[in-house]
Amino acid sequence: MDDDGEEKLFTFRDPRITESSGLAASPTRDGVYYTHNDSSAAPTFYAVGSDGRTRATYQMRGAQARDWEAMAASKDASGRGVLWFADIGDNLNGAWPDISIYKVMEPATLRDATLPAVRYRFRYEDGARNAEGIMVNPLTGRLFVVSKEFSGSIYQAPKKLRTDRVNVLRKVGAAPVMATDAAFAPDGQSYVIRTYFSATVYRPSGRTVARVPMPELAQAESIAYTRDGTGLLTGSEGVRSPVYRVPLPADVPTAAPSASPASSPSPSREPLAAREQEPSGLTVRDVLIWLAAAVGATAVIVFLARRTR
Repeated sequence: MDDDGEEKLFTFRDPRITESSGLAASPTRDGVYYTHNDSSAAPTFYAVGSDGRTRATYQMRGAQARDWEAMAASKDASGRGVLWFADIGDNLNGAWPDISIYKVMEPATLRDATLPAVRYRFRYEDGARNAEGIMVNPLTGRLFVVSKEFSGSIYQAPKKLRTDRVNVLRKVGAAPVMATDAAFAPDGQSYVIRTYFSATVYRPSGRTVARVPMPELAQAESIAYTRDGTGLLTGSEGVRSPVYRVPLPADVPTAAPSASPASSPSPSREPLAAREQEPSGLTVRDVLIWLAAAVGATAVIVFLARRTR
């Protein structure tokens, strides 16, 4: 553990986990974490123990792995775990007519299996875009998608999802620049959005609570809350990539996790309802990093152009 309190929780040991893009703690089992690769030949996800070893590998029936970018975990009204997998990557911002999010009931046993998936199709109300984050409000069961853009947004899914038509995602708030993942706290009292540089915690209203420094990672892709809601989990793409636990600042609200979505949640608990959150501006450090990256990319292009003359 370093001076900031962050600690390496484990390292993925499975050589098949090469691009861990989504991450979630099991909502029903201590010491079990789920992940999936960015994209692969088959829709596959892994249950991993706190030692980094794969406990079970699951295939999803009725799903495709076009460009998986994120996952989330929640509970249904009966308290059973639900896993969500987001095929929402779109680097061309319009390559796909719609995007898909798959719902899978958390497996009852930790052994290899093929699980049925329910597919929900979506489109954005204001045009296609790239996204790498999803989150589910545990108090309402409402699904949200966070776009990955220089001027990103949070989109809310319909309260009732339909499988027989394309569901419309409606913009309800602003997101930090180039968001790579997002997650709701188990108690519904906060949510977090990750970027390449740091993470920001918000109240359900969209008000910023705290910015949380993140460990240096090769390609910061994932963010999730610990099952008890007292810390954040973050990971990276790459073979044998690490997963870190980062404690939440003292001013971040925490409480006992919600057992299941409330049947009639208080309107004040619905995030970003009827108003947009204040945009999260770039810090000076963020601007300098982006400028350095742009200068470096330009230099490489000029060098290659001269070599190919």
